[in-house]
Amino acid sequence: MSHPHPELGPPPKLPEGGLRITPLGGLGEIGRNMTVFEYGGRLLIVDCGVLFPEEEQPGVDLILPDFTSIRDRLDDIDGIVLTHGHEDHIGGVPFLLREKADIPLIGSKLTLALIEAKLQEHRIRPYTLEVEEGHRERIGPFECEFVAVNHSIPDALAVAIRTPAGMAVHTGDFKMDQLPLDGRLTDLPAFAKLGEEGIDLLLADSTNAEVPGFVPPERDISGVLRQVFGNAQKRIIVASFASHVHRIQQILDAAHEYGRKVAFVGRSMVRNMGIARDLGYLRVPAGLVVDVKTLEDLRDDEVVLVCTGSQGEPMAALSRMANRDHQIRIVEGDTVILASSLIPGNENAVYRVINGLTRWGATVVHKGNAKVHVSGHASAGELLYFYNICKPKNLMPVHGEWRHLRANAELGALTGVPKNRCVIAEDGVVVDLVDGIAKIVGKVQAGYVYVDGLSVGDVTETSLKDRRILGDEGIISIFVVVDSTTGKIVGGPHIQARGSGIEDSAFSAVIPRIEDALVKSASDGVVDPHQLQQLARRAVGKWVSDSYRRRPMILPVVVEV
Repeated sequence: MSHPHPELGPPPKLPEGGLRITPLGGLGEIGRNMTVFEYGGRLLIVDCGVLFPEEEQPGVDLILPDFTSIRDRLDDIDGIVLTHGHEDHIGGVPFLLREKADIPLIGSKLTLALIEAKLQEHRIRPYTLEVEEGHRERIGPFECEFVAVNHSIPDALAVAIRTPAGMAVHTGDFKMDQLPLDGRLTDLPAFAKLGEEGIDLLLADSTNAEVPGFVPPERDISGVLRQVFGNAQKRIIVASFASHVHRIQQILDAAHEYGRKVAFVGRSMVRNMGIARDLGYLRVPAGLVVDVKTLEDLRDDEVVLVCTGSQGEPMAALSRMANRDHQIRIVEGDTVILASSLIPGNENAVYRVINGLTRWGATVVHKGNAKVHVSGHASAGELLYFYNICKPKNLMPVHGEWRHLRANAELGALTGVPKNRCVIAEDGVVVDLVDGIAKIVGKVQAGYVYVDGLSVGDVTETSLKDRRILGDEGIISIFVVVDSTTGKIVGGPHIQARGSGIEDSAFSAVIPRIEDALVKSASDGVVDPHQLQQLARRAVGKWVSDSYRRRPMILPVVVEV
């Protein structure tokens, strides 16, 4: 198995007749999925998603793929194929279309409806091409065939990309639920036909490659939900992804059976479920869904609230309820259902929300104590079955952390893919398919691009480090006035601290040290304000470290008069 090396340089020119694959997100992480295909000087993008921040990225709203490597080639992009409507696959599209608004978007009916609603908020009217399973479309030099796959959102598609260099198949996210709620199976006969034709490179979902066996059917959840609904004495509050239409359908069915009304809470939940209902993907009995404002007219045992926040997102409805910062107040006897998985990295945030809800008296039902979630990604048994059908000549695991990618490559090797044809890459690593062989040839820039409010890309790793220090250790500011000619102190030093845990009165012990350092520097002829600031910083930093074993941010200001 091949893997990227830190010393990889920029890729060479793509050989004539070769197909280049550059993942800009989704490898080594769960989210931010984006892959660029290049043939004959033209580009085709598959997905453009976002990654959600973790605790060590304070203040960040979203993390985007890095568009640097394609920024000067936007005119070469023939289209963006969207495999399905989850945020980690479509959330970055508005930010790419800000740079060139007329790049065509290709996807299924529901996927395009979800991204069009999102783009409307950004005041972008996209060019779209609606496709469905079985369709073939020529997009520049790329002949794309779309294949139905089952996932945790309706209308998901895989795409087979044919070029003279060979055929690449990108699965998107998929599983093999044999009893799907909507009756739409992963089209194994279509994949078998592609396998008979010859799949030169298979890019396959790795998220559950470590999990043995097969994913249980989505419909297995319905019995557990009915049991929870039957036992609930007061309100039921369900937290789910705003795009998990199948899960919400089961919530609606259970609410209807037990005579409860349903209200959607949160802008994205209201918007997405409205789209799904209008397009016929969500079956809603008449009178079942009501406006949240009418809930006060109903008894508690007649209410179901469906909201976002199943990943512990701080600004989502459920987190705010747990913190008593929402109009809906959790009370003793409420039942809360977290109907989703735990995305790696979100565990602490989720358990913090669970503890907060439990504190106010709620019964919290989650994956850890009840079967209220099944995965949307194929497990190892399904992947083995899939590879035996597809018979890929080269395999490139995608969509997963390093452990998932390696496990997926091992599965491919077990089914007969030569180990040197199982290409384990990471974001930015360039893979060329030439003469039927896929291999790593170089690396392009593919770092994190942070969205913070209206700012895109302005937040750097350095500023995040500063934020972490401020959050963990606080700040100490030092203000000194010196004579511009002699460097002698004429005012101060004045010291203030915030969040450091050190009382302002304690700084009287360090002021003589600052004065001594500045007097000595003045006698040596040092009058440069920047050098004086560094002297003050070092004096205070050493004192704080010796006295308190802390490392706050120290901000010295030296003013000349």
